[in-house]
Amino acid sequence: MKYKLGDFVRFVDEKLEGFITRIIDEQMIGVTIEDDFEIPVPAAKVTLVHGYKAPGTAIADTVEKSAIPPAEFKTKGIYLGILPDVKANSVVHFHLINASSFQLLATFTTEKQGFKGEYAGIILPNSSVKVYSAQLADLQLWPKVVINILYFTAQNIASPLPLTFTEKFKAKDFSGTKKNLPIIDQQGWQIRLDEPELVIDAAKLKASFFQTAEEKITLTKPNREVDLHIEKLRDDHQFLNGTEILNIQLAHFNKSLDAAIVHQLPDMIFIHGAGNGTLRHELQKTLSKHPKVQTFMDAQKEKFGFGATRVMFK
Repeated sequence: MKYKLGDFVRFVDEKLEGFITRIIDEQMIGVTIEDDFEIPVPAAKVTLVHGYKAPGTAIADTVEKSAIPPAEFKTKGIYLGILPDVKANSVVHFHLINASSFQLLATFTTEKQGFKGEYAGIILPNSSVKVYSAQLADLQLWPKVVINILYFTAQNIASPLPLTFTEKFKAKDFSGTKKNLPIIDQQGWQIRLDEPELVIDAAKLKASFFQTAEEKITLTKPNREVDLHIEKLRDDHQFLNGTEILNIQLAHFNKSLDAAIVHQLPDMIFIHGAGNGTLRHELQKTLSKHPKVQTFMDAQKEKFGFGATRVMFK
C-alpha cells in the first residue's frame, strides 16, 4: 500500500478530498472528508495530493554540524512525541525527537503476529523525524512498539550505551495532560526515552526523615469553582466506561473538598452538569454527612442552570 495515515488524497471519480484516517486492508482505506465523515473507499479510487506535510517532520542530513564546546554538549534529551494530526484529529503521529547533541541512528519496529520495520535513519541533533502513524480510536489494537537507538559524535565525548525502548500502549498512557513537545513546539504526549540521571540531595533526604506526617502532606489551594466534567479532568475520557468516569470525578471532588477545608475557604461551587443526576446525588450524599459542611444548595441558576452545587463551610 502506497498510502499512509494522514496523507491528503483526492477522489478520482468524485469532487471530494480528505485525509486518510484508517487503513482497512491492502485494498481499502478510510478517508475523512471536510464534514468529519469517514468514507471507506478502494485505494485505487483516490490519488495523493502533494504538498501536505505532517507537522514536526524533519529531513535528516547526515553531515554533523560544527563542533560544540564540551561544556555545551547535551548528552540527554531523547523523546518519543505523539501528537494529533493538525487536519485529521483521529490520527496521531509518532515522532522521535533528538534534543541532545548526538547524532542518532534509530529504528522503529512494530510487533503484532510478527515484526515490521517502520523506520530506520539518522536523526540530527535538535531535530525530529516522524516514524509512524496510527488511528487513536484503535488504540487497543495497536501493535507493540520497539525502538532501538545508537549514539554517535565525532567529538571527543563518550557515547552512551545503545538505548532500547519497548512498549504496548494502553489508554492510561494518554491520560496525562498534553505538553509542548521539544523541537516540534506543538502540544502532544511526551515520553522520555533517556531518563535523566537521578541526583539525590543527601541533606534534603535526611531532613525529610524528621518531618511529621502533617508537614509532608500539602494541599494546593483550590479555585472557588471546580469543574467536574470528565473532559476537564482526563484527556483519555473517550476510553473510559461510566463507572471509571464517576470514580475519577468523585476522587477529584473529595480532594478539592479537603483542600477547601484545609485552606479555610468560606464556600465553593462544584460544577457537575445536569446529566442523569448520578454525580449530583453522590456529591450531595457526601456533603450531607460531612462535619465541616454548613449547608449546600443549587448554585446560581442564571449561570449554571441546575448543573452546579454551592457548598458553605462552617
